[in-house]
Amino acid sequence: MSEESDSPRTSPSAASLSENELPPPPPEPPGYVCSLTEELVTKAREELQEKPEWRLRDVQALRDMVRKECPNLSTSLDDAFLLRFLRARKFDYDRALQLLVNYHSCRRSWPEVFNNLKPSAVKDVLASGFLTVLPHTDPRGCHILCIRPDRWIPSNYPITENIRAIYLTLEKLIQSEETQDGFPIRIKAVHVVNEPRIFKGIFAIIKPFLKEKIANRFFLHGSDLNSLHTNLPRSILPKEYGGTAGELDTTAWNAVLLASEEDFVREFCQPVPICDSILGQALPPEGLSSDAQCDDSLRAVKSQLYSCY
Repeated sequence: MSEESDSPRTSPSAASLSENELPPPPPEPPGYVCSLTEELVTKAREELQEKPEWRLRDVQALRDMVRKECPNLSTSLDDAFLLRFLRARKFDYDRALQLLVNYHSCRRSWPEVFNNLKPSAVKDVLASGFLTVLPHTDPRGCHILCIRPDRWIPSNYPITENIRAIYLTLEKLIQSEETQDGFPIRIKAVHVVNEPRIFKGIFAIIKPFLKEKIANRFFLHGSDLNSLHTNLPRSILPKEYGGTAGELDTTAWNAVLLASEEDFVREFCQPVPICDSILGQALPPEGLSSDAQCDDSLRAVKSQLYSCY
């Protein structure tokens, strides 16, 4: 007679599985490492109510809300990614969650812009010189996005390609934590130069329908570059805008975008789950229309300078 073992019994099915055959645990989201200077940490505390000692707690709270309230939302839960939306809504959890849902809803409801969104797909826009980012920031640390609508020839490609290039540029800008205020990006000012009279008339009609703080960020300078220089110093502007920073060079920013191809492929070129039932109908980003027409009045605005984080 054999003695009965005191060791716990193991089921045959469990015994047949080696540790290597067990499914691996889900990977933990990458940890956040703050890259802000002391000055920017202070600015974030004052303007965004961001407290460094509570930052990771706030990120975890938003992550828990996503998992509980939006379990079907296919989204990154990385600390740095969620922090964008908390900062954009001044650490209000509910508003940050709504912004995150809207962000993904917009991406899914506007496929002509967001499908296959990568720098190599908008090479024609980049080659045209339609947009670039100036190499110097303004005195507040804001990057300056320069858009030249007159470089767009409608017969070459549809207007949605311009929108795709703008979106890629904004996404690239907020990868740097110093410029990050969440997404949609915070536009601090829009300076329009060499605009035709018809543009001024159109803007006068739509201005009453804009929020006051948005309307107050638009500056129409016409051909008066001195007016522009009261807002943006000549030292950071290229020669084309009466500045002293040399000729406008679009190749440097094009190279930055194209070098980020793999990042955008991972973010925007993966299959999208069809079960995101939390997402409803969403409008395109504010100020843009998915069925925008190729109107010559858009091209007649020769240059726009967007000063933004």
